[in-house]
Amino acid sequence: MISCINRSAVCATKLHRSVFVPCNCSVFQRFKSEVATSLPDNIPILKAAVSSSSAALRVKTINKAMKAYLERAKNYENFLKVKSDEYEIGRQHLANMMGLEAGTMTQEDVDKAIAYLLPSGLYEKKARPMMKPPAQMFPKEKAAQFDMDGRPFSPFFYTRKSNYHTALHQIVGKFHELDQFEDKMIARGILEPPPEKLLNLSGGEWFSIDEMKNMFLENINEVEYSFLIQTLERLCSHPYSFRVKEDICKYRRELQDIVSMTEVPDLMYDENGRPYMEAIGIRKFCHAKVTVRGNGTGKVKINDGDVFYLDRLEDREQVMYPLVFTKMLGLVDIEVDVTGNGEKARAGAIRLGIALCLRSFVPDDVEKMRIAGLLTRDRRVRGRKIYGQKGCRAKFTWKKR
Repeated sequence: MISCINRSAVCATKLHRSVFVPCNCSVFQRFKSEVATSLPDNIPILKAAVSSSSAALRVKTINKAMKAYLERAKNYENFLKVKSDEYEIGRQHLANMMGLEAGTMTQEDVDKAIAYLLPSGLYEKKARPMMKPPAQMFPKEKAAQFDMDGRPFSPFFYTRKSNYHTALHQIVGKFHELDQFEDKMIARGILEPPPEKLLNLSGGEWFSIDEMKNMFLENINEVEYSFLIQTLERLCSHPYSFRVKEDICKYRRELQDIVSMTEVPDLMYDENGRPYMEAIGIRKFCHAKVTVRGNGTGKVKINDGDVFYLDRLEDREQVMYPLVFTKMLGLVDIEVDVTGNGEKARAGAIRLGIALCLRSFVPDDVEKMRIAGLLTRDRRVRGRKIYGQKGCRAKFTWKKR
């Protein structure tokens, strides 16, 4: 014990006599084991103090990137708060003008009030006046991609599009998982999955490039978007892709099946057993009552005249287009009674009426007719004259003097 202490440094103070760490660590460990029972309890053994100044400095200081992000986040929150207050004030004014209660006024009521108080004939909806909550109007900001020390969370941070490349990495990882699962099934003797379990993505479409940008909160170009869609389609073509259907549907939008909701009327038969169908087409202020009879020779009768009742060639082409599209030209007879002014409006009304009748003759082509726009009524009408203007769009000639 004395030899070990001689190799160490002993504190000179009598009140606090302590033994410091020896230079030789092995000697100290042997010394500690030998004298653990012989030393009094009031003599503590001191260990070498590790300098924690650098660690404390790392904890206290904030990375410049994180500091800039915190400032931007704070400014964005304050901006949204100011805009939210302005939105609430505007909603209260709208409620007072419309005679509604501001507390029970929904966003649908706000849209109706804006359309009533500020009518617009602009065809593009985004160009019309609107009042939406600030969270919907202003783009979202990405969360912090690094910690307080400046270390990025994602390994794709330095690609400058971490969310996009992370999604690609996850899709490829799912593809490898499906390959491994397929190998296991083949080893068990199952070469293909049951046909009823195959993934069916009909009735939907992929998100557009703008929707992908909003989802990733990153600016991706056309090449990157097409590469992402190709990767997803390759994943969908895998025989066991139904196992990752939820991951695939994150990038798709389900379309409403309008054809299944719309009932196609059945054909009617006259006293001679000849099939026929009646419909009414509308365009602006023109109404056309159309009757299409099957087993015909292609006769067209419009107001006691033929197809040349319409003077312009483009109008006659519009009237005959549904017959050409459904390949029924020369197989049916058409009778039309049209009223109203305007050659183009009459042609549009007749075309809609013929298309509505032909869908009963070719029920399998209804979806193609809908996509071609034959079954959709054109509701555009002339805009009203606006106060202070010459017309709906026209302005008075401006003169400086």
